[in-house]
Amino acid sequence: MPQQILTVVGRSVPLVLDDIDTDRIIPARFLRCVTFDGLGEHAFEDDRQQDPQHPFNLPQYQGGKILVAGRNFGCGSSREHAPQALARWGIQAIVAESFAEIFFGNCTGMGIPCLRASRADLDRLAAAITANPQAEVTVDLQALEVRCGDIVAKVETLDSARQSLMSGNWDFLGQLLDGLDAVKARTSQIPYLSGYSV
Repeated sequence: MPQQILTVVGRSVPLVLDDIDTDRIIPARFLRCVTFDGLGEHAFEDDRQQDPQHPFNLPQYQGGKILVAGRNFGCGSSREHAPQALARWGIQAIVAESFAEIFFGNCTGMGIPCLRASRADLDRLAAAITANPQAEVTVDLQALEVRCGDIVAKVETLDSARQSLMSGNWDFLGQLLDGLDAVKARTSQIPYLSGYSV
């Protein structure tokens, strides 16, 4: 059953810094895991150790669902562990000035909307969230807006990603599993796949 993602509503985490790469999001020593379980607790591990005031350390931002970030978020290596760590920490949407392309695709494939906003709007959102960490933020894919109190920030994303999320067709593995009978029927008709089981 497709899971449509039209809005994400919840508290937010302000981290408006530029060029945060995937090695900062999840350090390389945590990539040896067999599953992604437990990665959330290590999101920004090194940054958090170096800076006790890192937002992911602070109690007022625990449980935040929406990350407000800066320019070129998710740059560096293409590791899927980075969006997995953020998701397992609790992040369900990211609003930033721009994203690294592969990180953006990995997030979309996990059902995490990545939306671009102007730096001025990101700064206004971050200031409002810092002043009131309990403020409710709404990421609205239909209206292409992020709202927080009186702030209404216009955002944009790739049309293909937006349609994929809103239609529920972002989960490609789920689609394959839902259509397993059709996959088996088709592969049985392909001569060079006969004798293999799906």
